[in-house]
Amino acid sequence: MHLFDKAQQHAEAWVRDMMAALPTEDPKKALHALRAGLHALRDRLPINEAAQLAAQFPVLIRGLFFEGWQPADKPLRIRNQIDFQNLVREKYGPRSDAGAQEILTAVFRVLEKHVSRGEITDVMMSLPEDLVSLVTGRREASLE
Repeated sequence: MHLFDKAQQHAEAWVRDMMAALPTEDPKKALHALRAGLHALRDRLPINEAAQLAAQFPVLIRGLFFEGWQPADKPLRIRNQIDFQNLVREKYGPRSDAGAQEILTAVFRVLEKHVSRGEITDVMMSLPEDLVSLVTGRREASLE
């Protein structure tokens, strides 16, 4: 039986897009970075917005997104780039072969490819301006 083939193909497309956005030839690095960036974003978004965003993910990526989630203490009150980059680094650990800015930029490239423009706008409106500039790469982050 091939019950989960389609779900696997959709998830692998996200990993391939993450590989291209980083760039890397290592699918494990891309998957780990995707997970770290999504988890950091998930933990910063209001609970309802995180759920609405995840509703547009393929089922396996949605599972990755919600893995280990503790919504009782969310959203985290991170309002500046330093703290958000530190959260990404924490989520990416123990790996250190990609920077937080690089991961965030790549994750948002993947999201922009696979998630509706309206949902991306909702996500951006849920974040402080300082974090929006970080994740969109519109302003250089000074921490890498």
